[in-house]
Amino acid sequence: MAARRAHQLRFRFAFGRPALLAGVLGLAGALGLAGATASGGAAPEGPRRSAATATDACCLIRVPIPIAGEVDTHLKAMIGELLERWRALPARPTLVLEFGGDDERASQASQFERALSLARFLASGQLSRVRTVAYLTGHVQGHAALPVLACEQIVAMPEARLGPIGQADDAHDPTVRNGYVEIAERRRTIPTPVVLRMLDPELAVVRVQTQDGARFIMADELSELQQRAAVRAVEHVFPAGQAGSFGGIELRVKYNFATHLVRDRLQLASALQLAPGSLEEDPTLGSGRRALRANLTGPISADIVNWVERGIRERITHEQINFVCLVIDSPGGSAMDSLRLAGYLASLDPGQVRTVAFVGAEARADAALIALACDQLLMTQAAVLGGPGAGRVGARQMEPLRDAVRELARAKNVDWSLPLAMVDPDLMVRRYMRAAAGEVRYWSELELAEQEHPQDWQAEAEIETGNGLRGSAAVELRLARFTVADWDDLQRIFHFDGELAVMESNWAHTLVEFLASPKISGVLLFLAWFALMLEFSTPGVGLPGFASAVCFVLFFWANFLHGTAGWLEIVLFATGLACLGIELFILPGFGAFGVGGGLLVVASLVLASQTFVIPHNAYEWSQLPRSVALLAAAAGGVLAALVFARRLLTDAPVFRRVALDTPTAEQLEQLRYQESLVHFEHLLGQRGVTLTQLTPSGKARFGDQRVDVISDGDAVARGAEVTVVEVRGNEVIVHSIADG
Repeated sequence: MAARRAHQLRFRFAFGRPALLAGVLGLAGALGLAGATASGGAAPEGPRRSAATATDACCLIRVPIPIAGEVDTHLKAMIGELLERWRALPARPTLVLEFGGDDERASQASQFERALSLARFLASGQLSRVRTVAYLTGHVQGHAALPVLACEQIVAMPEARLGPIGQADDAHDPTVRNGYVEIAERRRTIPTPVVLRMLDPELAVVRVQTQDGARFIMADELSELQQRAAVRAVEHVFPAGQAGSFGGIELRVKYNFATHLVRDRLQLASALQLAPGSLEEDPTLGSGRRALRANLTGPISADIVNWVERGIRERITHEQINFVCLVIDSPGGSAMDSLRLAGYLASLDPGQVRTVAFVGAEARADAALIALACDQLLMTQAAVLGGPGAGRVGARQMEPLRDAVRELARAKNVDWSLPLAMVDPDLMVRRYMRAAAGEVRYWSELELAEQEHPQDWQAEAEIETGNGLRGSAAVELRLARFTVADWDDLQRIFHFDGELAVMESNWAHTLVEFLASPKISGVLLFLAWFALMLEFSTPGVGLPGFASAVCFVLFFWANFLHGTAGWLEIVLFATGLACLGIELFILPGFGAFGVGGGLLVVASLVLASQTFVIPHNAYEWSQLPRSVALLAAAAGGVLAALVFARRLLTDAPVFRRVALDTPTAEQLEQLRYQESLVHFEHLLGQRGVTLTQLTPSGKARFGDQRVDVISDGDAVARGAEVTVVEVRGNEVIVHSIADG
């Protein structure tokens, strides 16, 4: 297999949040639960696995075919670097060499000297402490087969083929013949007579059954063997005229030269009793590490994913980066965009670029898929992988999500049940054991049914993944490779000299992250409402109104690009302000427009700071106090503006020109007198007769003048005599003389 097939994953999901007013009102009712937060703190720091045993216990190296030029030198340098890493290992590590190719001409072009040099190195004492496995995925012929014979174990795919290995003059060249005999005798993976038959088609080899078992001998040795021992059966390995080659099934089933027959690397790992996904390639071996750090923080959105994917692609193309460390601190958000980034990471050729994910705090919900799409995942003990996060997937979208995660897991050669359980809370995963081999796997019932012999596996405990997995649990379940204390610890483990080159974001991305942070968002809301209330307290439209508009625009712009706000929140906010304006300036009072507008504004601010409407899980409850804190900041801005306008603004010299002083009682009386249209002070003390009943207002006559009057007590009958006791502008207060 010359290169891993690139997987371009395309998915369509319909994600959104309901815009119903009932949902908004329900959110307003839920604000009283602000004190509820997620339970459970950081797990105590536990023992870490050593870097050597956790990451380097096995490795896969693809052997370029043809083996010519400097191929053998480069491969020996790579393996030598691995041997140095494995020097202190107590256990015997596994080195898998992958041989494959469909180009017969390229395979036949391997140079004998280069192939023999590599084969001698593989069969030497330097690798005595390493289990070497030849993994055949395609057609391996010519001298490219020589390093295969130098491995102590062969594993083949059904469509693989080994041989023929002889060329025109090789069969009669004693140097070539002795080279093959030397390697075959050292490893005995394939018997020497069979190897010579593959080299020389003129030879004849038979397999005989004796009381000591099956043996492969030259045909001219058969008569001598029959004289010494009883031969029960004789079988010619290659009939006359047949090329000396074996298919994958023949290698395993018919002749037992291969120890296992597998379909992919996942089955290969299982056959070698290695953890799924542990067979990794390291493109930095023998060529040096050109590393890059990319930070993925905050909710997952299309803009964030576009920036990360574009930045990694450009660095790989222009700077030949071969090691990418993705530092993830995200609650998830958009499953579609997370899968898009995960698909890109999974499509990177592991022989060219190695990807490592580091989760120091959280990679919740769909962000866990991005972490699991990397070649390795490292976590701190207290970090959380999967579980509830900023994004939820509805029932309609769950089925295509399951298919997408399965495809992603196949691309990474790992089981799909546990990765899917990181985003699907309804998926039940169990621990299964195959007692015969002592092998442990973690599957759902559906994935168990997909296995070749599901009856061989015994179900054990159910795995709890509903609230995500801490670092040690992820390591135990083989999702993470091992735990580290912090970023500095990771740098020491991977032997980074100095700080990694960081994929810098542009100024706009940095500004968005700054403005969308909880503290700055709270400050923006405080200033926005403070300035808006000042604008209402002063005549005309001035600087406070402009400042308020700028703060509101920055708040919604930052949260829009950050992934927590959308057009729904902007529309709700604009509609709420419009309703409040109608209530204040067109329909004075405090009615439906005032209440509804206020609720819409509150709902828009809350929704702009979170990705859910009503909290349903522990993570969402833990995020709700942040939204409430933003509301508190807005309310604080309103109250501060009212206090400032009432107590300080009117006393400031600069505002005395545009704000009126509070009038005294005498000034109010004088103002009332000046605004009166008529004056009745001359009637004070005069007597008159009521023309209508006073209840308490009515009309009375004083001389020839008819005046509207108001009784100062009970109702006064028509025709009663009254006297004027007080005059207040247009109001004439009378008292009934009959009442004394």
